[in-house]
Amino acid sequence: MKKYIKRFFVGTILCSLMTLGSEGSLRAQDLALSTNMLSYLNLGTMSGNISWGFSRHLSAEAAFRYNPFVFKGREGVADQMQSKQRAASLGMRFWPWHIHSGWWLHGKAQYQEFNIGGLTEAMTREGDRVGVGLTAGYTYMLSPHFNIEAGLGMWAGREWFTVYECPVCGKITDNGKKTFFLPDDILLGLVYVF
Repeated sequence: MKKYIKRFFVGTILCSLMTLGSEGSLRAQDLALSTNMLSYLNLGTMSGNISWGFSRHLSAEAAFRYNPFVFKGREGVADQMQSKQRAASLGMRFWPWHIHSGWWLHGKAQYQEFNIGGLTEAMTREGDRVGVGLTAGYTYMLSPHFNIEAGLGMWAGREWFTVYECPVCGKITDNGKKTFFLPDDILLGLVYVF
């Protein structure tokens, strides 16, 4: 099941990018690339977002987050710590005034593969999540091509997980599936508008 969900999101993102690239009527100021600067504080999580404004009030978006890093843990807590993840999402953003400017509301579908452990205790949790999210925020125009945006969001869905006693021991203490409701986007983004 998880394999098919991953393939769905990867295929949808690739199709979206090919459609954006082949669209002959795209105008300047319709496309934007952005990154969430705060995500890098989560042990180096890289993030990116591409959006296409197809009307004055709506933009379609595809985003990713990626963190492959493992760090030496704090002494006495864990041998290592990580906040590893691969996440992809597709969504729409509603702009009451105009795309790439002012207040906005963003809805999305998201898939995440995660491995988090050693941060506050030795326990490590890994698994997959699928869900939907809602984020609200504001975008401020710095210049014709650069914007800065801030936002806050939540997401909910289904999680398949395994809990280990420590990041390196491999001893399983719990596993299963459950419904989740988590904070998702704590956003301070830098945006380049084409």
